[in-house]
Amino acid sequence: MSLQRYKLVFFVPKDSTQRVLNHLFSKYPQELGKIGNYDQVAFISRGTGQFRPLSGANPNLGKVGELEFVEEDRVELLVNDKGQREQVRDAVKELKNVHPYEEVGYDVYKLEDF
Repeated sequence: MSLQRYKLVFFVPKDSTQRVLNHLFSKYPQELGKIGNYDQVAFISRGTGQFRPLSGANPNLGKVGELEFVEEDRVELLVNDKGQREQVRDAVKELKNVHPYEEVGYDVYKLEDF
């Protein structure tokens, strides 16, 4: 079975980045962040995220109705999948379980080999 590659990109408060990454890498050592003879490969860039929790939200940070600004990391890592998107689905599910936010901002990109 051929290997399909995806890029998982997510945003996390800077103080939680290493905890989230360590958890994901330990849970999926062959599927996440592995490129050739390297593992735990990720690209991390710092920025400022903003959000305003609406009525019904249970925010980890901030207050309902108030605009919040948070120093966050954008994390990018490779997901190696056996072609049925099971590994990428499992990785996103685990990200949601370990992430400190009630709603997790993430993107999944299907990669092509050239």
